[in-house]
Amino acid sequence: MGNKLIVGNWKMNGTLADNATLLAGLLNGLAADHPARVAVCAPAVYLQQLQSLLQGTPVAWGAQDVSSHERGAYTGEVSAAMLRDLACRYVIVGHSERRQYHGESDELVATKAQRALACGVTPIVCVGETLAQREAGQTDMVVKRQLASVIHTVGHCTSELVVAYEPVWAIGTGQTATPEMAQAVHAVLRAQIAAATSNSARVAILYGGSMNAANAAALLAQPDIDGGLIGGASLKAPDFLSIVGAAGAVH
Repeated sequence: MGNKLIVGNWKMNGTLADNATLLAGLLNGLAADHPARVAVCAPAVYLQQLQSLLQGTPVAWGAQDVSSHERGAYTGEVSAAMLRDLACRYVIVGHSERRQYHGESDELVATKAQRALACGVTPIVCVGETLAQREAGQTDMVVKRQLASVIHTVGHCTSELVVAYEPVWAIGTGQTATPEMAQAVHAVLRAQIAAATSNSARVAILYGGSMNAANAAALLAQPDIDGGLIGGASLKAPDFLSIVGAAGAVH
């Protein structure tokens, strides 16, 4: 895998003014030739603002969800073609909060990934286990099942995916998997992807469970951790830049 990829997930946060301040701080602290790849994923209502402020900069942008439908009478939904219109590079699909609060199935997540790919938007496919599943020794089975559904649906486009391992028990809790625990799951996912595509080296596998300025370097030093999907720490420019700096140091 090439340069590390660090993606901020703002979740349901932001205002026009706060976003402008945050992005200005991020851009001011980021060298144009920085070795890490950087992106931010914002609520859909702010994507045009991101396009306006980030076009021509080293920072890419993306959405936090996409419809499983191409177009039509689906009030409130945002299609992949709409994301393409706003020059989104990425879209998060299957985040654990979508799976938990909106009942999204593995099959629905796979369809969303397929819709994104069809419009030239890179899906960041999230997989991860709950605390109960980890304690029951089901981690590998759960993440492989979640990813298998996407691989089956997108087929030869598997090499176009980004995958994010986000242990559900470590999201927004302040808990985080140890580097060794995270690496073990990333290695399982790497092997699964390698079995599905001859271009597996193109697929970045990100860690997405409370990565922060303090633990980023140790996590990113693991051989199969290609970057991070960053939640709370992406809302503060200095914290996010610290993670980006750690990624650049181990690229």
